[in-house]
Amino acid sequence: MSTQTLLLFSLVLFSFLCKSLCASNDSISASTSYILNCGISKDGLEDADTRKWNPDTKYLVSSDDSISAKAEFQDPSLPSTVPYMTARIFTSKSTYIFKVSSKQRHWIRLHFYPSSYSSLNISDAYFGVIANGITALHNFSASITAQALTQAYILREFSLSSSPNGRVNITFLPCPFHNGSYAFINGIEIIEMPDLFSTAMMVGFSDQSVDLGGSAFQTMFRVNVGGQYISPTQDSGLSRTWYDDSPYVFGAGVGVVGDADKGFILRYTTDTPEYVAPADVYTTFRSMGPDPKVNSNYNLTWVFQVDANFTYIVRLHFCELVWTKVNQRVFDIYVNNQTAETAADVIVMAGSPGLPVYQDYAVYVEDGPGDETIWVALHPSVSAEPEVYDAFLNGLEIFKMSDTAENLAGPNPVPSPLMLEAEQEPTQEFAPSKSNNKAQVIGGAAGGAAAFGLMAVICIAVYHRKRRELGIDSSTTGWLPLYGNSQSTNKSTISGKSTASSHLSSMAASLCRHFSLAEIKHGTKHFDESHVIGVGGFGKVYKGVVDGGTKVAIKRANPSSEQGLHEFQTEIEMLSKLRHRHLVSLIGYCEEDNEMILVYDYMAHGTLREHLYKGHKTNLSWKQRLEICIGAARGLHYLHTGAKYTIIHRDVKTTNILLDEKWVAKVSDFGLSKTGPNLNQTHVSTVVKGSFGYLDPEYFRRQQLTEKSDVYSFGVVLFEALCARPALNPSLPKEQVSLADWALHCQKKGFLEDIVDPHIKEQINPDCLKKFAETAEKCLSDHGIERPSMGDVLWNLEFALQLQENPDGVKMEDIDVMRTHTSSHSDGHEANMGIHGSNLSIGGDSEENEESSSVIFSQLVHPKGR
Repeated sequence: MSTQTLLLFSLVLFSFLCKSLCASNDSISASTSYILNCGISKDGLEDADTRKWNPDTKYLVSSDDSISAKAEFQDPSLPSTVPYMTARIFTSKSTYIFKVSSKQRHWIRLHFYPSSYSSLNISDAYFGVIANGITALHNFSASITAQALTQAYILREFSLSSSPNGRVNITFLPCPFHNGSYAFINGIEIIEMPDLFSTAMMVGFSDQSVDLGGSAFQTMFRVNVGGQYISPTQDSGLSRTWYDDSPYVFGAGVGVVGDADKGFILRYTTDTPEYVAPADVYTTFRSMGPDPKVNSNYNLTWVFQVDANFTYIVRLHFCELVWTKVNQRVFDIYVNNQTAETAADVIVMAGSPGLPVYQDYAVYVEDGPGDETIWVALHPSVSAEPEVYDAFLNGLEIFKMSDTAENLAGPNPVPSPLMLEAEQEPTQEFAPSKSNNKAQVIGGAAGGAAAFGLMAVICIAVYHRKRRELGIDSSTTGWLPLYGNSQSTNKSTISGKSTASSHLSSMAASLCRHFSLAEIKHGTKHFDESHVIGVGGFGKVYKGVVDGGTKVAIKRANPSSEQGLHEFQTEIEMLSKLRHRHLVSLIGYCEEDNEMILVYDYMAHGTLREHLYKGHKTNLSWKQRLEICIGAARGLHYLHTGAKYTIIHRDVKTTNILLDEKWVAKVSDFGLSKTGPNLNQTHVSTVVKGSFGYLDPEYFRRQQLTEKSDVYSFGVVLFEALCARPALNPSLPKEQVSLADWALHCQKKGFLEDIVDPHIKEQINPDCLKKFAETAEKCLSDHGIERPSMGDVLWNLEFALQLQENPDGVKMEDIDVMRTHTSSHSDGHEANMGIHGSNLSIGGDSEENEESSSVIFSQLVHPKGR
């Protein structure tokens, strides 16, 4: 080898070694995508989707001011221990540096699990995040955000434009204004992506467009309209998550959903390549429906909660799957009550039927009470005279655009007090409730639990809007000190102190005993924490003693509670006039010194939920569960038909079914109850209240309350008793999160037995299970008119009990007893109590009815022979 060749080889080798050393010193990888599990030292740990996560240490500029730590508690709703059970903790400004392609955009996904790490208080974790000069988060509290969204973990997704220097820098800065503040991160993803952003038409300014090319974005919402949940592994190469749109559809006009004909193959185009959205988005849709008269009188509308003072890009995805000619289906598009597009014809947009296309619209959301929302509405374009009056949509995405200060950070959401109570009671479902008018909830594509968490957020938004439309001041219905409201106060004729008695009817006050605060304090040993037996939306419940030895349950209002004066009054007004074996008895109340306290009979065995899965105090037998359900049904049936007016409970759930020392079920908690419609009405119009997982979907859509809303909630209770699992469980796969949806799916597919509680599976008679499941299924019908009355439900449950106790066949005398027993719980408001699905009606005095009943009963006496 010549001297010249040796010299050249040496130079090349020296150059290579220098580059290697520089790369090592800079701690930068040449990879363009990264999936990092922060705080670990081992390579290749896999998450639940078998994705491999690597350590983060070598990408830190300096790790001297950081520590790795393990979470002290694993929330059951975490989808995987990787990356959430380990974290990188920063006590001072710290930066990650990643080498990326200088020509590509990148997704930046940050994973946060707010837990206790190394004895640090998670409530002290306030920090900011800056990515390539973009303020992604500012004064961010993962703990507060998780509480507000009722999620165990938080995922934030950002899109950064290409980096000229080929690097992505992510800096964490503990908040300097909070003592003891620190920053933390559990997982970081940096994924190379195509440039999905070019220009968008400015809503309200038809001649103006917004250049999106150099901007940064945060993903706020991504929904598959009319379709199902799409997981990251089902997305078209970009690992995005698409959620069901139904929680965001506004009002009663939900339209109809549809999909492409079998065998349809989607053809992508150069204008709409495959990575824009997966085929499942473009092959499903939601339209207004077939009736042109109905369609011409309403808008198909979606509502989303966002942060104020930002510009948002609203991306609508279309694919015409039904019509084949121009001007057959034409509609107008509105965003925040402004015209975004007139006479939109998707076939014209795409150039042909069956081709996907998308449109981007930019809208600025100003700051103002109740204005932190984006409304997207579609309406048939009458002026275009199309062949059909209809509108449709396949998919929708909303992105927040960085402002002129290179900022994407919004404020921390404000958790309602009820959500804070739910944090202390993790398995208790939350209720849509009032929050401050300035409360702003940060949306996002936020993992497995985000679907129903975001549903709560939008429910709060709709709640506030409805209150304003009705002219209701939010300050009048929250918790009010009994002496602090603007109304004049009177002195109690009993205690001589200023009280809330003036807010109660004289009958309620006379039927309900007034306790002095001294009696209450004596009975609870000054509200000793050792006497607490429960915590709910109203406040803490204490076990107490009055009158020298009578055990009672004492419910004390929390001044920061969402349930306040109105609920206090409602509970007294309702329960003081009601007495029934299957309703919890209100003994009295106390309203001294700004206290609101209710005193009830003591229920020795607590709530039904405690004996199903929360705490597993007792493994109830199947017969016990059935008898408890029957008892609760009797209580609800009495509310609907036995009182002077129909009473709708509005919060039926397993925590509101209590059990006394003899395991007798009693319905409790009437703070949300409403008097039902009169004879000239079909419903009561009211803001939505209740608990998610149990909430009647029709009531949620229309804000129209009927007694059938209680029936729906009770249907969830029935499946809870059968399956021994919560109404909502975000730790399960998407399709199983909602017990109501999953149980109905299993029932229709014929494998309900697979989800029955294994403790009772062998105890249930098959005929009993069939009748019980059919009854629960009917209760969960989407439309109230299709649901049975509580009288029907009660009859069917008692019949199921007879099938359980008499596996060889139900005798006629048993049915006569059931008929007499059931009718004794009604005051005659219901003339008939039919068994749905069996053409059976009970009641009436005619012999023909009796004979008809007997014929059908004879078929039911030996159900195995049918």
